[in-house]
Amino acid sequence: MQNLPVLYIGNKNYSSWSLRAWLGLRVAGVAFEEKLVPLRSEEWHAKAPVFSPTAKVPAFFDGTKTIWEALGILEYIADSQPDTMLWPLDIDVRAIARAVSLEMHGGFGPLRSSMPMNCRKSLPGLGRNEGVDKDITRITEIFKMCRTQFGQGGDFLFGHFSIADAMFAPVVTRFKTYGVSLDPIGNAYMETILALPEMKEWYADAAAEEWVIDDAEVK
Repeated sequence: MQNLPVLYIGNKNYSSWSLRAWLGLRVAGVAFEEKLVPLRSEEWHAKAPVFSPTAKVPAFFDGTKTIWEALGILEYIADSQPDTMLWPLDIDVRAIARAVSLEMHGGFGPLRSSMPMNCRKSLPGLGRNEGVDKDITRITEIFKMCRTQFGQGGDFLFGHFSIADAMFAPVVTRFKTYGVSLDPIGNAYMETILALPEMKEWYADAAAEEWVIDDAEVK
């Protein structure tokens, strides 16, 4: 029996980058073995430098090489398994999908720091610190642009599920946790993401976790 690739992830309640890689692989139908290592635990400090050159998650080991960074992992799968359809086929649309994915990868610092991912909590109204509303406005614009200009043929940003959806999925969880409502297009898109069977599985697993990271909790 052939060994499956291994995806190393952190706590499902907190690890937004783990969610990006995990969700993209799962929705694309890529088989892998999941190995969760609790963040900041003794096990983490011992194992993280071994399974990842950055000592961070996610990391994907396919039996011969390790690929780190969620976007790098999903790009690799999109290139090596094009039948997964993780990018739009049209080169011009694919360029836009990459652009918004990279914008998410490198941007929205105020939102990320003020509204950390926490799937177990409901904290409406919290986290609205300086710069967060600007980030929310820009994300609303992205959702509306993608859905109205490129979303024909499906309910996701570019019609069918793509890497762009995986990249924005943790933002959707943040908006759910902190009670952020967008325009009708954005709200409908968030409902689509949250209704994915894979997202429901992630939430169930997060709810069952016992680990608590105090400084990742917004009170």
